[in-house]
Amino acid sequence: MTKTLVIAEKPSVAQDIVRALTPVAGKFDKHDDHFESDGYVVTSAVGHLVEIQAPEQYDVKRGKWSFAHLPVIPPHFDLKPVDKTKSRLNAVVKQAKRKDVTALVNACDAGREGELIFRLIEQYAGGAKPLGKPIKRLWLQSMTPQAIRDGFDRLRSEQQMQGLADAARSRSEADWLVGINGTRAMTAFNSRDGGFFLTTVGRVQTPTLSVVVEREEQIRKFVSRDYWEIRGLFDAQAGQYPGKYFDPAFKKASAPLLPNGEPDPEQRADRVWNARDAQAIAEAVRGQPATVTEESKPTTQASGLLFDLTSLQREANSRFGFSAKTTLALAQSLYERHKALTYPRTDSRALPEDYLPVVKDTMKMLATSGMKHLAPFAKQAIDGGYVKPSKRVFDNAKVSDHFAIIPTLQAPSGLSDAEQKLYDFVVRRFLSVFFPSAEFQVTTRISTVETQGKKYAFRSDGKVLVKPGWMAIYGKEAEGEDDEKEGGKRLVPVQPGETVQVASAEAKGLRTRPPARYSEATLLGAMEGAGKLIDDEELREAMQEKGLGTPATRAAIIEGLLNEKYMLREGRELIPTAKAFQLMTLLRGLGVEELSKAELTGEWEYKLAQMEKGALSRDAFMREIAQMTEHIVKKAKEYDRDTVPGDYATLAAPCPNCGGVVKENYRRYTCTGPKGSGDGACGFSFTKSPAGRTFEIAEAEALVRDKHIGPLEGFRSKAGWPFVAEIRLAFSEDDKNWKLEFDFGDDAKDPAETGEIVDFSGQAKLGNCPKCGAGVFEFGSNYICAHSVPTAEQPQPTCDFKTGKVILQQPVDEAQVKKLLAEGKTDLLDKFVSMRTRRSFKAFLAWNKDEGKVTFEFEPRDSKFPPRKGGAFAAKKAAPAKKAAAAKKAPATKTAAIKTPRKAAAGTGLKPSAALAAVIGDTPVLRTEATKKLWDYIKAKGLQDPKDKRSIQADAALQAVFGKSSATMFELAGILGKHLA
Repeated sequence: MTKTLVIAEKPSVAQDIVRALTPVAGKFDKHDDHFESDGYVVTSAVGHLVEIQAPEQYDVKRGKWSFAHLPVIPPHFDLKPVDKTKSRLNAVVKQAKRKDVTALVNACDAGREGELIFRLIEQYAGGAKPLGKPIKRLWLQSMTPQAIRDGFDRLRSEQQMQGLADAARSRSEADWLVGINGTRAMTAFNSRDGGFFLTTVGRVQTPTLSVVVEREEQIRKFVSRDYWEIRGLFDAQAGQYPGKYFDPAFKKASAPLLPNGEPDPEQRADRVWNARDAQAIAEAVRGQPATVTEESKPTTQASGLLFDLTSLQREANSRFGFSAKTTLALAQSLYERHKALTYPRTDSRALPEDYLPVVKDTMKMLATSGMKHLAPFAKQAIDGGYVKPSKRVFDNAKVSDHFAIIPTLQAPSGLSDAEQKLYDFVVRRFLSVFFPSAEFQVTTRISTVETQGKKYAFRSDGKVLVKPGWMAIYGKEAEGEDDEKEGGKRLVPVQPGETVQVASAEAKGLRTRPPARYSEATLLGAMEGAGKLIDDEELREAMQEKGLGTPATRAAIIEGLLNEKYMLREGRELIPTAKAFQLMTLLRGLGVEELSKAELTGEWEYKLAQMEKGALSRDAFMREIAQMTEHIVKKAKEYDRDTVPGDYATLAAPCPNCGGVVKENYRRYTCTGPKGSGDGACGFSFTKSPAGRTFEIAEAEALVRDKHIGPLEGFRSKAGWPFVAEIRLAFSEDDKNWKLEFDFGDDAKDPAETGEIVDFSGQAKLGNCPKCGAGVFEFGSNYICAHSVPTAEQPQPTCDFKTGKVILQQPVDEAQVKKLLAEGKTDLLDKFVSMRTRRSFKAFLAWNKDEGKVTFEFEPRDSKFPPRKGGAFAAKKAAPAKKAAAAKKAPATKTAAIKTPRKAAAGTGLKPSAALAAVIGDTPVLRTEATKKLWDYIKAKGLQDPKDKRSIQADAALQAVFGKSSATMFELAGILGKHLA
């Protein structure tokens, strides 16, 4: 019997499909990686299982990123499994290749990425030749059982989806071409002077960085100005109220312009620009009567819409300080692990129109959930009939491939504090969208003083919460709560025709402030709304619902910019680094600014939308992308000037060689002579980016002033590996000038080897050495035991305890070392960077007595799998007596036990040849035992080449085995095979 394979994008969707099909397709049996009935096999991916890569002959390995290998424009793309999900891919492919599976249904999410996920899996499953099985498309916006059954009744054909599939592949390949070639071209350009200066660019990350850099440029160029506000206090019969002076005749359009002719954004009706005029107004109105006009009207305020991922990330950052990455991780955990929230990676803030019954059931769950702070509001919504059809909440037109984030029907338990905060946050928003609007009474009062033929107007605003509506869910109550954030407050009443008195009036001096730096919340908002700033109407329309990146990728884009040191996170602010400014200068100078503009995404979205409709061919679009790629590489390759034009700094610190002016250019800081004109320059200069790390201006100032700085992190070797070092300026007698050098601390001249006496008498002891009990002190780039170096008290070192001040880019301060020495472990440190994966990780530094050194200790993780019998988790739960017994048997350290090769049983094994027997003996052996014996012989005789340990130089006995004078370790297995029978 033939079957149809249904491939969903996520396991939860596969389960929903099975539940919906069971009434019409019969019972499904559950297997490890799929469900199966008489007519269907249902399985799922877990997002992207396959990614594109250049064919081997077009791939350029790191370390060979030069213009000679660019541009890389392969005629086609190969596929490779995503490492983390290989097992899931194999499971899906196994089902797709079954002989009884004769048709496929693409049930991945209804959008471009869902189409791409399925198409790449199907292509990979086919291998060298197409899979050749007919494909249908399930297109769902709602996940109710009836909506799923209806979707199966009207499956779309493969031909209907071809435009979307072409657009999906084209977007993926275009991003690869521009990202890979752009990154390699900019890296090659910046590495011309030597080293490896990784300079990443991308269609989304670079315009995002540009937004942050442009804001920082505005902040740096901002000139703060003084202004004054006149604040009055008025006596009325019912009490006092405040008011602020303003000019009723003020119009923004007619306000004074800046010297460059641009409108002055700082002009306001309530600002006075000199102290004399401000004081004159205050003195003129003080003690004078005022007439009052007032307008009071009711207003309403609806709750915010349901959350999509970006709005959830923005508001969680503002409310809790969570990073976008943290919010996504928490939401993903609430979705995957706790089944408490719906799918979080969504850009929709509405629900499908057939979800009304689901919402009512969710309200019932919340009303009986035991959450005392929220259950009463859910019950109120049920009793009041608040849940009803509304286009604001239920609208198919506003639902893309996913709907808004809402709580599921499952009440969670065992949440962490952070998970609970986020869950409550989503539940409150879910409840509030169904509650009535909040009602306010808003009052605008104008108090006018007329004196000496002049009129002075003061404005007072009041805002009183009359009915809290949805705000009650957030703890707001009527009459008692003034909404200070809205700038409103309750005003004392003034009777009609009443004259009030100016009790006091003061001119308050203030200064204009530059625009605020971006936080993750505001940057996410800027990414989401990037299309609104595009001038071209068609491109703006194409980006209307897109922005820069997708909800699922924006957090990763921001984290990527932080990891590549384009930005720093200080508190909640994101601050671009010198490396970011250098990149923007480079793109402008090379004439490839399109890489930093949101218009590029707008143009792509416009053309991809045309492709989806069949109005543009995939070949035509990819030809344009190839031309753009070639243009970017050509601009970088052919740029032949010494520097790149830009807005560069002049250092305050004088040249250490001649006292001249040191100025920045694109690549270096250079002495420009006593007057800064270049005349009389002494030749002093140093690179801005040693080992791929760009100096901040303040760091360059400190280096020139102090001739030493660090330790600094973020350097990269020529092979691209990160390292930490200090930098110093050293005087060269040969050149009679100062040169920049890396300083790796005093370890290069180890006192234990030189015999130089070290004096710790002027230092405070940090603690006792865990090895020998002597004092531990700071020394060079390490913290060391006093007995590990020669001292006056003990000239001969007897200990070797040492731990670094910076470990894998994580600074370790004295407080942490004191804790390590006193308690055996530091606090949890979160800025280690793996040398292998280059990813940051968290760990404790702990003294490992068994290994005799400081090692990493990681936080225990909750496992979703039961412990294996006899495993580590089982050992923790063992009875005390068993623990003691196990402790005796347990190895002293975590180091894996060395496996002894299995020996041949008597009368079995392989017989060595006469030549081999002369080396390992003539006893029959297994192949592994023979290998071990051969290596023992090689090491005992010292036959490994000291310059190349992989090469073995044969003595007389081995020459008979090898048949030549030398062999490599990789040849040994083949050689042994010829001598064992």
